[in-house]
Amino acid sequence: MTEAFTLKGPSGSIAAELVFPTSFDRSRDHCTLVILMHGFLGSMKGAPMAFLSRVVLESGCAVLRFDFDGYGKSEGAQEDNTVPGMIEDAMVVWQYASSLPFVDRIVLLGHSQGGVVAAMLAGRLEKAGTSPAALVLLAPASVIKDYAKTGKFFLVRCNPANPPKYINAYGFRIGREYILSAQTLPLEEDASRFTGPVCLLQGTWDMIVPFGYGKRFASFYRNCRFHRIRATEHVFMFRRRKIRRLIIDFLKR
Repeated sequence: MTEAFTLKGPSGSIAAELVFPTSFDRSRDHCTLVILMHGFLGSMKGAPMAFLSRVVLESGCAVLRFDFDGYGKSEGAQEDNTVPGMIEDAMVVWQYASSLPFVDRIVLLGHSQGGVVAAMLAGRLEKAGTSPAALVLLAPASVIKDYAKTGKFFLVRCNPANPPKYINAYGFRIGREYILSAQTLPLEEDASRFTGPVCLLQGTWDMIVPFGYGKRFASFYRNCRFHRIRATEHVFMFRRRKIRRLIIDFLKR
């Protein structure tokens, strides 16, 4: 069962969906809710989020997925999008999720850039005393800071000290403020505040977020299960049986 809705975000409406496990009755049942956060160039239904939604539902948890501003069906201009802005979007979604009467616990799950957002949000929530129950990260893109500092995004280059209004990467506009704000992103400072259980998966064939970045990200945490996924790439198209098992086992614990 899927319920589509919108939330009022800082840059306009945020498109979102609640998806429930089979036979779940929100009027009488309770469950863990997993908030999914997609990556750069992604959407709530793109790769690998559709696969991850199915995995979460199979674990018995409900899914709350959404498009960040400037992505998918959400409002906002692409070139105005920033990681701090996406954290604000995610906070709006968190506040909505926290108000749902059938939710016992909330888990944050992020892929790539969404992993950075999920990790930073979890740390900020813990500092505020409203920590999520757990965190699942797939190829969290801490490489964003290095991209911004060098001015190199995929095959596109710019002057990092004085970037243009936006650069065009694979048809997506990366704005000046995105580049400048990413250079000083307090990623480790925020992420390391989270003390709950973390499951982090990183593919050895990942050319977008190289393996070493994932391994270093895991070192931010005191309670992290780091999984090296052999022979899979950034959107985890391969070894899905293993990925499914690891995530389901973690959520059920």
